[in-house]
Amino acid sequence: MKVILCILALSVVNLAQGLSSKGPAPYQNSASLQKRRIVIASNNVLDGRGRVLRNTRIVIEGSKIVSIDPKASPVDYDLSGLTVLPGWIDAHVHITWSFGKDGKNASGGWTPEEAAYQTASNAWATLMAGFTTVQNVAGTPAVIALRDSIAKGNLPGPRILTALEGLMGRGEQTGTPDEIRAYVRAQKVAGADLIKIYAAGGMLQGGMTMSQEQLNAACDEAKKQGIRTLVHAYREAVRAATVAGCTQVEHGLGATDDDLRLMAEKGTYFDPQVGLLLENYLVNRERYVGTPFYPKTEEAFKANFDKIVPMNIDLIKRAARTAGLKTVYGTDAVAGAHGRNAEDFIYRVRDAGLDPMMVMVSANSLGAEALGMTNQIGSIAPGLEADIIALDGDPLKDIMAVRRVVFVMKGGVVYKDSGRAMK
Repeated sequence: MKVILCILALSVVNLAQGLSSKGPAPYQNSASLQKRRIVIASNNVLDGRGRVLRNTRIVIEGSKIVSIDPKASPVDYDLSGLTVLPGWIDAHVHITWSFGKDGKNASGGWTPEEAAYQTASNAWATLMAGFTTVQNVAGTPAVIALRDSIAKGNLPGPRILTALEGLMGRGEQTGTPDEIRAYVRAQKVAGADLIKIYAAGGMLQGGMTMSQEQLNAACDEAKKQGIRTLVHAYREAVRAATVAGCTQVEHGLGATDDDLRLMAEKGTYFDPQVGLLLENYLVNRERYVGTPFYPKTEEAFKANFDKIVPMNIDLIKRAARTAGLKTVYGTDAVAGAHGRNAEDFIYRVRDAGLDPMMVMVSANSLGAEALGMTNQIGSIAPGLEADIIALDGDPLKDIMAVRRVVFVMKGGVVYKDSGRAMK
């Protein structure tokens, strides 16, 4: 795997080096990243915490923002006329998921080398879409290698936090509380950044697949080990995960208003998906139909999702009305969706009527808070990583601007500069 990733690094670096002819090199290994001073000028900055900064300049040294100074000079990147904001955070992706060699979901058929290229391509597409940090909720030891290679600067991609093998089962088959605690400890030793727990079945099936006692053991042990827990939950599993003190509830269809209020009271992060996941399934339904966990006909497929779309929109509207509920931005990006992660912003604003600034913050400072990384990412402020993107347009006025990412910097390194970003 290390050899494969080295080959990938050389290939993707060569691609990245052709993206920009202006300013500092668009990609360089972190080992060669100098403490070079870079100044970005903008007349419209969303700071990631809900504030708009006008006519200012961001000063960067190495990988960090060192100051916000309207008089800083000389300017290296003049992003006037664009909207500058922190790199987005996607709290729920499946970065290793690609269609199989026959074009179908979960059919595989790739060699390990081909699979590694597929995953590297997913990471690159995600970064180019403006997502500088992602939380991968299922993985194998190979994704640990990808995470670490990106972190070392050997391969371009978003910062990755990842789970490994998910904790799942049905009733007592999942294990005793002591066995579950041992599982959590083993996952941490194996390098997992978080624990993914499956506490319910599918979107429409419902039904708890773990007991309250088992959830209590998993989330309590994770807290003792200093590791976060993300719980796949629908209906009654939402409340069970909240009662167990788990960090974050994923999906959440069937959650009542009382469940949402309890999450707010307990400080549980909520990660519902609105449109991208479902649109991706419909657009690629011939690739998903008949594969594991999906309907066997296109008609059944469409009928199921015709029910689910309005349910998701209703859920996120109710979540937005729940005082104090911390709703983060997660897309559940699977095969076919990588690089289109920003589409869920559009569904949340256009279809669910959410406030655009609130939605931006959910993928910036609030997302960083959920990851336990507020002192590193999620805002444009001195001392934080220089994860900075620019949009051709203002998402507070036109949410479609999220599709027009023209500049991407992660950790002080520019990966994308379309040319429109320079004056």
